[in-house]
Amino acid sequence: MLKVAKFGGSSVANSEQLIKVKQIIESDADRRFVVSSAAGKSNKNDYKVTDLLYLTYAHIKYGVNAFDIFGLIEEKYKKIVDELSINYDIEKDLNEIKTMLKKDISEDYLVSRGEYLSSKILAEYLGYTFMDATEFISFDYNKKIDLVETKKKFDSLFDKNKCYVFPGFYGAMPNGDIKVMSRGGSDITGSIVANIIDADMYENWTDVSGILVCDPRIVDNPKSIKYITYEELREMSYMGANVLHDEAIFPVKDKNIPINIRNTNDYLSEGTYIFKSCEKVDKKEKPPIITGITGRKDFWVFTVRKAGISNVPGVIFKALEIFTRFNVSIESVPASVDTFSIVVEKNAVEKYQYEIMNALKDELETDDIMITRDIALIAVVGRGLVSNIGIAGKIFNIVGENNISVRLINQDTDEINITIGVENRYYEQTINCIYDKFMK
Repeated sequence: MLKVAKFGGSSVANSEQLIKVKQIIESDADRRFVVSSAAGKSNKNDYKVTDLLYLTYAHIKYGVNAFDIFGLIEEKYKKIVDELSINYDIEKDLNEIKTMLKKDISEDYLVSRGEYLSSKILAEYLGYTFMDATEFISFDYNKKIDLVETKKKFDSLFDKNKCYVFPGFYGAMPNGDIKVMSRGGSDITGSIVANIIDADMYENWTDVSGILVCDPRIVDNPKSIKYITYEELREMSYMGANVLHDEAIFPVKDKNIPINIRNTNDYLSEGTYIFKSCEKVDKKEKPPIITGITGRKDFWVFTVRKAGISNVPGVIFKALEIFTRFNVSIESVPASVDTFSIVVEKNAVEKYQYEIMNALKDELETDDIMITRDIALIAVVGRGLVSNIGIAGKIFNIVGENNISVRLINQDTDEINITIGVENRYYEQTINCIYDKFMK
């Protein structure tokens, strides 16, 4: 069996955490491929290395002395190396980076150094081979990862008799320039490695024991999810759940490789398993009606009203095209006989609200257009929804019993997601009452 084990920033934040990582790796000989994030926070008063690197770049860009900020990074990594007593000349790498702290330094190069340094430390500590992500993670000129070229390069370097540590979060453009991914991109690197080596399991080690049903900042001590499908996780990630980068799903989904979310600080806990299909486990253990509850605040709803509008060909297309002109992404488009609504993020439209309103009125020749502001969308996600009749009605009832008005509702055709809209001020209360009804 082959496993890829990716460790997040909290797992490599200090020497104590790295000792745990080594114990986890050595407890299973199948963990031969390791991906590391940059060092995260050791405590609530600490800083993430990646944040410090972005701040260092900002100082350089505006001509402010950056060496004090970079000194915090030096101090953090030197302390880890000293406490682990490993044979890694980190001074050499740090000095090389410092000599490049000047106006024309590449931001991508600089912020990638957190993963680079953490991975070199971890490789030396484990006795594994370090392989730089620039050697195989390949972007095309559209800044998209080229999986075919990535596998080709990896295969040319790979030695089946060795164990490897790879830095996450970055790769290289065709001309060799470093290109970073979006924040949390180390998850994607781990997923890519799992894809190209045909791993049997992709383990994602973090500081929580799997994925929780909902945000613990909203619901006290929510239950954890034992099994979840890729599709369910995508729905939850899109609506705000952030345990795993949502783009990390695609490379492993293509090859039906399970993901296991594990806790470095509680390594005996099995965490959450993510499968393409949970059919096998669901036969043994009936799935819950609801897998997860998540959401986001601050949406606006543009409602277009005109008698018989549902019979007018192309009217919704015209409305969507107007939003496209202003580079606004559409969240959903609930519709009825005489109205349709377009749900968008507040930040995307607030600046252009009057121009959009005028364009809708002029080009659609509508009777009325109304904007409903400060709406929160709450997604109730679960593969068990389809086999349980009347769940939407029960959600309406429990929300109504708590004197909360549902401003909109949308359900996908796969019946794994029911999304409701409520006023921002009722966001936390709504999630709690749905959780209490279905999960307790």
